[in-house]
Amino acid sequence: MTLPANAAADRTFQVDLRGLVDLLSHHLYSSPRVYLRELMQNAVDALTARHTLEPDAPAGAFGIRLYADGSVVRVEDDGVGLTEADVHTFLATIGRSSKRAEKIAEQRADFIGQFGIGLLSCFLVADEIHVVSRSARIPDAPAVEWRGRGDGSYSVRTLPASSRPRPGTTVTLTPRADAAEWTRPAQVHSLARHFGSLLRHPVTFDDGTGGAGVAVNPEPTPWAQSHPTPGARARALAAYGEEVFGFKPLDTIELDLPAVGLKGIACVLPEAVPAGRRHGHRVHVKGMLLSEQAEEILPEWAFFVRCVVDAESLRPTASRESLYEDDTLAAVRDALAERLRAWIARAAASDPDLLGRFLQAHHLAVKSLAVHDDEILRMLLPWLPFETTDGHCTLDEFARTHRTVLVTSTVEEFRQIAAIASAAGLGVVNGGYTYDRDLVHRLPEVRPEISVADLDPATLTAHLDPVDRETELAAAAYLAQARDALAVFDVDVALRTFQPASAPALLMDSREARHERTRSQLAREQEGGIWGDILGALRQEAPRAQLILNQLNPLVRTALTIDEPELARTSAEALYGQAAMLSRRPLRPAESSLINRSFLDLLAHALRKDS
Repeated sequence: MTLPANAAADRTFQVDLRGLVDLLSHHLYSSPRVYLRELMQNAVDALTARHTLEPDAPAGAFGIRLYADGSVVRVEDDGVGLTEADVHTFLATIGRSSKRAEKIAEQRADFIGQFGIGLLSCFLVADEIHVVSRSARIPDAPAVEWRGRGDGSYSVRTLPASSRPRPGTTVTLTPRADAAEWTRPAQVHSLARHFGSLLRHPVTFDDGTGGAGVAVNPEPTPWAQSHPTPGARARALAAYGEEVFGFKPLDTIELDLPAVGLKGIACVLPEAVPAGRRHGHRVHVKGMLLSEQAEEILPEWAFFVRCVVDAESLRPTASRESLYEDDTLAAVRDALAERLRAWIARAAASDPDLLGRFLQAHHLAVKSLAVHDDEILRMLLPWLPFETTDGHCTLDEFARTHRTVLVTSTVEEFRQIAAIASAAGLGVVNGGYTYDRDLVHRLPEVRPEISVADLDPATLTAHLDPVDRETELAAAAYLAQARDALAVFDVDVALRTFQPASAPALLMDSREARHERTRSQLAREQEGGIWGDILGALRQEAPRAQLILNQLNPLVRTALTIDEPELARTSAEALYGQAAMLSRRPLRPAESSLINRSFLDLLAHALRKDS
């Protein structure tokens, strides 16, 4: 039959299997080692289907056997097996999966694999895949042999039933020389334990030396084991966490979400971690290890724990190395977050020693949680440590001596005034760190008798005593020289008395004031241009920084008597430079130059005086 000129003929895609395998190895799978996981996963799914056919079979009746002697790798299972038709349909068609068969389609949630491409991962380590299978669905079914090759060709033939007495599947690989790293007996055994230590089905390994096969997963999952006392259980789970993660947990939190079949533990890290640094968690799906770096299982603020969990209802991605982001995962994340909150609440209510050790290491994580969680805020805010004018202490300790709590908006502001505020009896908290200012302002919600306010520079200035008129007049000439020397930095100079007397000067300067001065300077430089018009419209009188000299300080009293103009200017510049450095804010280039110049000028003056 001849097709009309405008008719379209159906054609079949030509698949470059080598190119597809290269794509899998470079973009889907993280390492060739996943070949063993995929084979074990297929075996587990086949066993799951077998139990569906024979639900009365005793537990442990069906299992998985691994063999590796350096020349071959073999994975054998007692699963549901394949008929000849299954082999033609599923093994010979890229992307098809026997887990989509009609009889078991309704049980797909019981299977780990969902994408039907796992067998192709074997081409990462071998050029040929040899499969022998016998179906459990058909009595006296013959065995079927399938050989797939890396060039895309395959062959199928039936074998006598006697060639495989029991239903199930055996997959045999002859490794390539460049895959020896992943197919040595010791490595295969290690990978089997790595991926399958929590599998429910018995898995054994044989290295071909003639000994009995060793169990890969001899013990039940740690949380499924019984213990004589709660203390013994806690110690056993902590020991398991230490074995998995390599650190001794501060505590372990049992995780149990029956709705999604999730069980496991969260191990509390014994030491602080950088804010926002998220640890990967060890996630198993139906016993098979999915990922050791699954960040998405917990919220971002929970960086003080590492989890190992086994779940039934979470969906793996196509690579089966991470979790698919869906409503189920979001609900699991919320539920696990609630378990962590509950643990913090129990520690706060019944174990103050544990709570103290936890907060000492992870106060930043708790602060980030308390900002958004009123319950945690009420429980823990008084016990969280902050930097204050009384040193590092909890808000509860601080509030015992300061009914009015002042809080700075920046770290540099706190460092500028901490010593003077402490000497004046003011209670100031450093609010410049992440979360701290917001949390301190919420203290009255927990301690209604405490009032909190932002630190106003005028509040501190009010605690700096003015000098008498006679002293002010005597210092007028020096203060005029100092103001003239520092005018280039938009700095005014004043004379006061304050404690501690060891502090020669205090630089009162805020980040907002510096920004305003910078904007005004830019406007002046751009006069006449469009930027001058824009910034000129926004311009206001820029607030000036203030260098307050301490008349109680012996060095300042000596400086006030200097009658040599150049030396007076140099001493004022040196006092400003020292105060700027003590504020710990970034120095402008001109300020760095001033500090160097004033030091050298004072040194030269001292040397001339001595000579």
